[in-house]
Amino acid sequence: MRIFRILNKCASAAARVGLFSLAAGVAAMPLTSLAEPVHGIAMYGEPALPQGFAHLPYANPDAPVGGTIRLAEPGSFDSLKPWVLKGNAAWGVGLHVTESLMMRSIDEPFTLYGLLAESVETAPDRSWVEFTLRPEARFSDGSPVTIEDVIWSYETLGTQGHPRYLGAWSKVASIEQTGERSLRLTFTEIDRELPLLMGMRPILKKSQWDGQDFSQSSLEPPIGSGAYVIDRVDPGRSITFRRNPDYWGRDLPVMAGVNNFDTIRYDYFADANAMFEAFKAGEVTVWRELSAQKWATEYDFPLVTRGDVIKSEIPNQRPSGIMGLVMNSRNPIFDDWRVRQAMIEMFNFRFINQTLNGGADPRISSYFSNSVLGMGDGPATGRVAELLQPFAAELPPGTIEGYALPEGSERAMDRPSIRRAIALMEEAGWTVQDGQMKNAQGQPLAFEILLNQNGTAMRSGSETQQIVNIYVEALRPLGITPRVTLLDSAQYIERTNNYQFDMAWYERALSLSPGNEQRMYWGRDGVTTPGSRNWMGMDSPAAEAMIDAMLQSETNEEFTAAVKALDRVLTAGRHVIPVSYSPISRLAHASDLKYPDYIPIYGDWPGFLPEVWWQEAN
Repeated sequence: MRIFRILNKCASAAARVGLFSLAAGVAAMPLTSLAEPVHGIAMYGEPALPQGFAHLPYANPDAPVGGTIRLAEPGSFDSLKPWVLKGNAAWGVGLHVTESLMMRSIDEPFTLYGLLAESVETAPDRSWVEFTLRPEARFSDGSPVTIEDVIWSYETLGTQGHPRYLGAWSKVASIEQTGERSLRLTFTEIDRELPLLMGMRPILKKSQWDGQDFSQSSLEPPIGSGAYVIDRVDPGRSITFRRNPDYWGRDLPVMAGVNNFDTIRYDYFADANAMFEAFKAGEVTVWRELSAQKWATEYDFPLVTRGDVIKSEIPNQRPSGIMGLVMNSRNPIFDDWRVRQAMIEMFNFRFINQTLNGGADPRISSYFSNSVLGMGDGPATGRVAELLQPFAAELPPGTIEGYALPEGSERAMDRPSIRRAIALMEEAGWTVQDGQMKNAQGQPLAFEILLNQNGTAMRSGSETQQIVNIYVEALRPLGITPRVTLLDSAQYIERTNNYQFDMAWYERALSLSPGNEQRMYWGRDGVTTPGSRNWMGMDSPAAEAMIDAMLQSETNEEFTAAVKALDRVLTAGRHVIPVSYSPISRLAHASDLKYPDYIPIYGDWPGFLPEVWWQEAN
């Protein structure tokens, strides 16, 4: 950006020969000469925290150190290797045991500060990025983190790791050591986000895995450089992390007030009901309540009335993301937007929300609702309309003109929606014959709804089942009776990784700085590549173009327009039947567990609980 500021100043005073000559000289300089090592990097603009900052704003550097926090997870696990597709990895390994070159601040849309790396350097056009390791960086066994470890980690994750690593790695032209403690990645294309993505790759110890088939799952405890080591593992039932007293990075500014607990334990339970009962009994010390109705009516058990458990509400300013029932368009039934809209019409959100949740939480109106990136009401205007216009002929109705979900009814049977759904089905070639929805060949419309009986990050298994039960009843007037299949977590992951479903419960959290991960969520490669997040099988040239526009944006205004345009393509694509979201997190926790008064913009997000919490002595 420095070169552009200089040139603009020179252009406004072209008559001043000295400055004009300076501009010509600067323009002739190679862009690499303007790069310089810095302590942090932001997607747009400069990092909010200056060089030499004392601590992250949402961390308490005076927090006491020690104590234990016990958390609950649904289902089971059979692996300690979260970086590969195979296996069901225990939660927390990638979070507590390994580190990356840089660390994300959850109080900024997308900014990284040095962790294993003491500095980052990138070209003005971000065609390459260079990291310099801290000389003191160590793995938990005391061995130094080397450039060899970093390069091996990048290459191995990019070629044998989970598909989430492959997209960005495919844009790396070369990776090379440039000094005793530095390395450079050069990219095949201009993409402002790539330097940040490369800064967030987990760094593994080469000698532990070298010579093995890294793509296989494993229960071997990984050696990392993080603040915790794996202490005890009861496969499928619990995993305990112990704070490393010799952790190399404890005095770094990004670690001040972070990683305060001596012990972090995750216990696994059959379902959400068992998890909640364990919390009520004091066996779990934090519970994230997903139901507003339960929050208001079911917290009168003894630990609460005695004051041993308190209720906290954590606000956030992040996008709603998308959550609900996703329709797999790989199934020809759901390849027609009219059928998908009919399915949306038959989902009476107003009745379901009131019945199950007391109507407390708002509905997700678009993938980026609740944020400045949301598409907004009415027709597209300005730059958003310009971005969408080349695809106008192929986009579903409402993308450019404006799209809104049906209002629904307070009664179980929403007759206006039923009439609209029947008309849409008829347009798509389906009619009710002998009480069943059939096509012209007399074949009934049949599909399966796949659910995780253990629940998900944002909904308990019992709540998703209740939602689907009401929905199945609502579909009967159309002569449609879906088959509902409940699976445990391992089976559910296996089938959804391979897209073996018609309709399934779907959740995607989205940030204030969407980027390359959007290709994994909605990109055409995910139509056939197993393990992507593109469960709907979406193949949209418009979506691909909007993602390209996001990644190539040089200003925040251009970026925001591209995201708003993408939001329109996704929402009007009608791939997901959305439910409600909460603009707050509802956390019930032991009264001796505390968190800072300052809440980051992302709120209760990875990097907040348990990282900046602490336990006060009784």
